[in-house]
Amino acid sequence: MAKQEDVFKKIISHAKEYGFIFPSSEIYDGLSAIYDYGQNGAELKNNIKQYWWKAMVQLNDNIVGIDTAIFMHPTIWKASGHVDAFNDPLIDNKDSKKRFRADVLIEDYCAKLEDKADKEIEKAAKRFGDAFDKKEFESTNPRVLEYREKQKTILSRMAQSLEKEDLGDVKALIEELEIADPETGSKNWTDVRQFNLMFGTKLGASADSATDLYLRPETAQGIFVNFLNVQKTSRQKLPFGIAQIGKAFRNEIVARQFIFRMREFEQMEMQYFVPPGTELGFYETWKEKRLNWHLALGLGAENYKFHDHEKLAHYANAAADIEFKFPFGFKELEGIHSRTDFDLSAHEKHSGRKLQYFDSERNENYVPYVVETSVGLDRLFLAIFSNCLKDEVLEDGSERTVLSLPPALAPYKAAILPLMKKDGLAEYAQTIFDDLKFDFNLFYEEKDAIGKRYRRQDAIGTPFCITIDHDSLTENTVTLRDRDTMKQERVAVADLRRIIDEKTNFRNLLSKI
Repeated sequence: MAKQEDVFKKIISHAKEYGFIFPSSEIYDGLSAIYDYGQNGAELKNNIKQYWWKAMVQLNDNIVGIDTAIFMHPTIWKASGHVDAFNDPLIDNKDSKKRFRADVLIEDYCAKLEDKADKEIEKAAKRFGDAFDKKEFESTNPRVLEYREKQKTILSRMAQSLEKEDLGDVKALIEELEIADPETGSKNWTDVRQFNLMFGTKLGASADSATDLYLRPETAQGIFVNFLNVQKTSRQKLPFGIAQIGKAFRNEIVARQFIFRMREFEQMEMQYFVPPGTELGFYETWKEKRLNWHLALGLGAENYKFHDHEKLAHYANAAADIEFKFPFGFKELEGIHSRTDFDLSAHEKHSGRKLQYFDSERNENYVPYVVETSVGLDRLFLAIFSNCLKDEVLEDGSERTVLSLPPALAPYKAAILPLMKKDGLAEYAQTIFDDLKFDFNLFYEEKDAIGKRYRRQDAIGTPFCITIDHDSLTENTVTLRDRDTMKQERVAVADLRRIIDEKTNFRNLLSKI
């Protein structure tokens, strides 16, 4: 556990030191669980958005993208169920006065059981070497089976209790498992109670006439209320999808783990509208498609797994999470949900407007069913950043820190580095920069020894360093250094655009999906 904490501290420190993520309002001592993206973080975040948008909208002729407002009519949140049912189960520790999400305490306990199972597997793998059969060991080892069966039993009981709103049993489960305050070790708990997560605000010039509104807790409802507008103007036939990237806000009481759980965050969602009765087939299809999208990033198939929901949301008839192995364990990265016709039917009822589709093949009007894919952009940023940040020991015994991002996502595609300012090298380097900047985001730097500059570019994930020396002036060649291999080769200036594009183009990711 201590090692995991050290790794996570290094990730947070690196993110700040190299301009990826800063605590928001830091000079005023900040706000809890609110962060700002720095110059490199903004570039990486925008590139992740592009990868999602291109894969979701550009590559699918039956998916279109929109951008809806954060402020929405308050009745929308009544119709969606958020006013009545958007709650977290909270519990306080009487001794430490700290507040926790009861379900997260139980999930963390189960994560420790999974860690114990993983340790058994790791020990066996070392013992048996190449002869080790992981699948057979997992299915036959008594300790692994015991840990996982206990985990399943606990999560199933918790899900059933939350479904029935039996908060007394949730507390009883915490007490039976002897779960303690993770900071103080105290087991002196209050009762569990529900807390609504929506942020309230007002719209209007004066307090007397102002309308009570909410900051949207999700982006999906903006898609649902625009279903007919988009369907008619885009002339789409079912099945078709509507995609959106946007901010959402939740008053998380237990916001933690850096940008994993924040009060202001960004979602990338797609709602796929399908004929009734076909939704579960499309649900399985989108589960596979979304996992393939993640795998194309090259972060390791072993770092992903599906978690099927025991407790279904009020709108769903099937739901699963794609979980990723963060430094603090497997946690939800993306949700795939079969939302039935709940949302459109609810908005029909509360608005008095029909939200139906005429199916010419069936010759009937109906309310479409919906399959949703929803990935947290900030969580995905953390998954990529934490997985790609590595400390390497080189052949000469020296060390380097490298952020081995997929090249298409890197903030800068290449760094232009004149060996020195004088003798016309800086001017020649600037000419190369000015020529390539229309196609690529570039970094230009003259200061410090070339080795130090290489290390800084490794730390922010730049795929190429281009060094301009005296031979460049006479031969029109430069030294091209690869981030991952550190190999250096002499290439013609005229070939730079092609070489950089071949490695950093989004096509490299999209073609793997």
